[in-house]
Amino acid sequence: MTSRLFGTDGVRGVAGRDLTAELAMDLSVAAAHVLGDAGAFDGSTGRRGRPVAVVGRDPRASGEFLEAAVVAGLASSGVDVLRLGVLPTPAVAYLTAALGADLGVMLSASHNPAPDNGIKFLARGGFKLPDAVENEIERRMGEKWDRPVGASVGRVREAYGEADRYISHLLTTIPGSLEGIKVVVDCANGAAHMVAPEALLRAGADVEAIGARPDGLNINDGYGSTNMDRLRQVVVSRGADVGVAYDGDADRCLAVTHTGELVDGDQIMAILAMAMRAEGKLAQDTVVATVMSNLGFKIALRNAGMKVIETAVGDRYVLEAMKAGGYNLGGEQSGHVLLLDHATTGDGLLTSLHLLSVLAKERRPLAELASVMTRLPQILINVKNVDKAKAAASEELAAEIAKAEALLGETGRVLIRPSGTEPMIRVMVEAASQDQASEVAEHLAGVVRATCA
Repeated sequence: MTSRLFGTDGVRGVAGRDLTAELAMDLSVAAAHVLGDAGAFDGSTGRRGRPVAVVGRDPRASGEFLEAAVVAGLASSGVDVLRLGVLPTPAVAYLTAALGADLGVMLSASHNPAPDNGIKFLARGGFKLPDAVENEIERRMGEKWDRPVGASVGRVREAYGEADRYISHLLTTIPGSLEGIKVVVDCANGAAHMVAPEALLRAGADVEAIGARPDGLNINDGYGSTNMDRLRQVVVSRGADVGVAYDGDADRCLAVTHTGELVDGDQIMAILAMAMRAEGKLAQDTVVATVMSNLGFKIALRNAGMKVIETAVGDRYVLEAMKAGGYNLGGEQSGHVLLLDHATTGDGLLTSLHLLSVLAKERRPLAELASVMTRLPQILINVKNVDKAKAAASEELAAEIAKAEALLGETGRVLIRPSGTEPMIRVMVEAASQDQASEVAEHLAGVVRATCA
């Protein structure tokens, strides 16, 4: 844990050591005071009702005790709690809005290994919290408070059936059936293991699921969007048309073609952008992406008459830019894709349904659709144990970056940025060839080591 509990995506740590039951309860009490103080307004009575929270989790073993602690903290603060059970993060976000809850809580560490876990709070409407609200929650931890008693304590009930509401919502967002498409879906032994195969089946696809037998300890272990080899093998061996993979909490999606070739988040966004623009549904003919998106993505959209707006790395920054500019498509190379006409956050299931819907409509292979952009070779080198402040001030490094950019011209680029959590500089180079990208990246990494030690 860092000095600030909240990181880029909630509070995370090794469950039982960093992220304890006591911390989970304290966080939930503080969140109840910040997010649930007013309660929802009842138009029929003209009064504020008791606040309501929805709580979901992925299938990690530690999620069981952390869920108990979160529920106890909320209910003891006078918040009524709906326990959703094992569901994806975007499902919890959707149900926070759909059920009129004052706050949502998701227990997950996304693509991290099973010993890790995390707590993410969502505001009314299912939106991620801004930094200022997270800071207020942290500030109010441990404060003295009047504890509800008797009829004022929160009530807890199970709401596992609400998963169907989420699936039904997803299906209303695509125009037709996926009949005729044979898809292998990799659920990462995570939060989507039940709802993803069901949603795809109900959409009309021929579905085979892998990574859909969680035991509490095998989440992301050899399966999911960070481990694509098994999905590739199964797609090819079964003669499937396409494979899709989610991460542990299913807020991201990657795909593979019928020959097992990776289709990353940039390519998925390019496919969706082309389809949405053709139907007049792409707001302002603009897509929001991070600085890490491949230059080939930006070139393809520019050549097609579309605009790309860049943000810092992180889906929260993409979301901020989308909301500020009124855009409806954005995301990251890692597979976080935001379709704001239908969701408040990245949603892997939603992304896969819309990707497959384009396949069903176009009746063309995924490989052909993905060819709308050409990925330029991209090399990323993490230079560890360096002084990030020296990198920002180094004139020698700046001069070498300028030389590299001049060498690469319009067919390449250089991105050097500090890690947000470690003493490390990330050196990323794209070029027309793999050899050139490697040569330039290795040279700049050496300059970083020499000037920033």
